[in-house]
Amino acid sequence: MAGTGQLLTVLTRSQLDRRIDRGELTKVWPGIYCAGEPDDGIRLRGLDLRAGEQVAMCLGTAAAAYGFDTEGDADLHVLNPVRHQLRNSDGLVVHRRDGAPLGRVDGRRATTPAWTAVEVARGLRRPRALAILDAALRSGTCERRDLHFAAVEQFGRRGIVAVRELIPLADPRAESPMESEARLVMLDGGLPTPELQYDVIDRSGRLWRLDFAWPDRKVAVEYDGFDWHSDPEALRRDRQKRAALAEMDWTVTSIVFDDVRRRPVDTVLGIRRDLTRTRAA
Repeated sequence: MAGTGQLLTVLTRSQLDRRIDRGELTKVWPGIYCAGEPDDGIRLRGLDLRAGEQVAMCLGTAAAAYGFDTEGDADLHVLNPVRHQLRNSDGLVVHRRDGAPLGRVDGRRATTPAWTAVEVARGLRRPRALAILDAALRSGTCERRDLHFAAVEQFGRRGIVAVRELIPLADPRAESPMESEARLVMLDGGLPTPELQYDVIDRSGRLWRLDFAWPDRKVAVEYDGFDWHSDPEALRRDRQKRAALAEMDWTVTSIVFDDVRRRPVDTVLGIRRDLTRTRAA
């Protein structure tokens, strides 16, 4: 990777233009080129070259580096360097976060994990905010008390009240963003808090894991993703699982994306009926 000035010390302008036209050099940022297709690591190093110092990651870019990004934002989010003014451009969002605590991940500076999780959560809908808080805890990069401290540090900023209320509900056992969303639908609907990833051993000694379970009622809910029905092996195992659990008097209900996003009231009512029916029995 090199800047235009560096390249022109070994190439003429016409040679540089030809290499760019032939795809031998790719523009990473204005005045910065690399060989091949740039990934995020190269794009960040290109920003370092422009700024004359290492830039720090924040928001979704930092979340991805820590391993708990749930939103898949393609833009790079960085803090503005102290001695250089970077500007927003296509694929780049530059932020001012005076006083944001910084750590390191993979050798690069970034806002600390808990600060990052809370800051990302502040800009999301409640269900997605819970999803990233769950993911941050699951990643092992921070603990609940760290999230509480980060929320205190971000006091008064937009969205912080909702995030602060969600932190006690965050659970590292949630295995996907949609499971986090489903759990919030249940809690908002007044259902008892379910056990997550609950293990049941059937009468043949096989271990089955349930996404959401109320063991005292022997009621479970499974979240089925988009591709669940397309895998014959998964379908076969699901049938075995349901048969084994039914033999042990468990009631198992499946929910899908539309149940969570479009039919939350009906979904909660259905689960409540199962819980009430098993209690009456």
